[in-house]
Order: sequence, then structure tokens, then C-alpha cells
Amino acid sequence: MTSEKVRLTRDLMSGILARRLQPGWLVNLGVGMPTRVPIAVDPAAEITFTSENGLIGYGGPVPFEDEDPDLSNAGGEPVALYPGGAILHHADSFALIRRGMNEVSILGAYEVAADGSFANWRTTAETPFDHLGGIGGAMDLAACAQQIWIAMEHTTRDGRPRLLERCTLPVTAPSGATLVVTDIAVVAIQGGRFVLEEHAPGWTADEIQALTGAPLAVSPDLREMRF
Repeated sequence: MTSEKVRLTRDLMSGILARRLQPGWLVNLGVGMPTRVPIAVDPAAEITFTSENGLIGYGGPVPFEDEDPDLSNAGGEPVALYPGGAILHHADSFALIRRGMNEVSILGAYEVAADGSFANWRTTAETPFDHLGGIGGAMDLAACAQQIWIAMEHTTRDGRPRLLERCTLPVTAPSGATLVVTDIAVVAIQGGRFVLEEHAPGWTADEIQALTGAPLAVSPDLREMRF
């Protein structure tokens, strides 16, 4: 076990999430970090990725020189459509979501609380080119997906916890999140509490607890992340 503290990159976090996906699942991917997950998944794994904007059966981002303006993920990045994939009307995409057909939806977030509530939207753009403000389809996904997994940094840029007893921001959903993958930990949400299941290399449970704004139970099967 290494003594050097490692914080995961977004691609490594995506790999952690990808390994938990099961063959045959229908998986919705939200804006931001989740769009990296298909990069870590073998196209032959029979996992189908969907996007709220009407794409089903697609992969990871492609170079802009290879882009097709009709093929983009929820974040507006150009992607490749796999054989058998389809482009749906927006209404049909939301019908798929609201019918509960997604085994899991992977979303980014600003905060997650111990009861599974989370906050992942804003009302103002952060840059002149940012057109992704607003709640989008996250409320529908939170209400209807069979599971909600969250991908985010463990702390804010100034070191404040993002995993909290209660969200301080307006919540997207009052419950629903079951798993959080951060740059230093994999945390399950069980029975209204956080449970540490995996830690990044070099980190101890006590060190992760110090950066968590709520009690953090430790799984008896706690293990170091594998890449």
C-alpha cells in the first residue's frame, strides 16, 4: 500500500464507476464527469448509455474533427453512436426516463447529504459560453432511475466538504442517491448514513472523515481503490 496520497483524475473516477456497471444495464449519463464513463467501458460489455437529449447507445467523446452535429451527449460534446444506437425525440427520451427503465443514472453534484438528497443545479452561467445552467432533466432522473450514483470532488476548491449532514444548496431531490465516487473515496449511502467502501491510495479512513461534513461509517470490507 502506497503512503503517497493520490487524488483521482476524472478519468480514474470514471473507471471506478464503470467497473460497477453490469452487462445489460441501461445507464443514463449526466453533464460533466459522468460523460467520461463510456471511455472506461468496453463497447462489447452490452451496457447501453442514454442521454436526456435523446441519444441512446453511444460512447465517449470523439475529437471535434470527427464530430457529427447530430450526435452529442448531455454536455454537448460530440460522441460516437454505436451500431444499433438511435436518436430519439426529446419527449421519447423523457418517456424512457419516467418509465424507470434506467438501471442507474450517473450525475455530477455540488453537494450530497447522508439521507441521499443532493444538489446538482444552478441558475446562472459561470462563463459567457456556459449554456448549461438550470436543472435540466435531473429531477426526472432522480425520481425515476432505479439508482442514482454521484461523481464529484470530495471537497470544494477551498477545502470545504461536499458530503454533508444536510445540503446547504437547493436540492435536486430529497433522497435517491445511493453511491458517491469522489477523488479520494467511494462512499455508499445506506440507512441515512455514509459508509466508506473504498479509499484512494495513501488515504486513511480518519483522513477522509476529516474532509467529510457528516459521520462516515467504515465498511468491514474497506479496500484501496484498484485502477
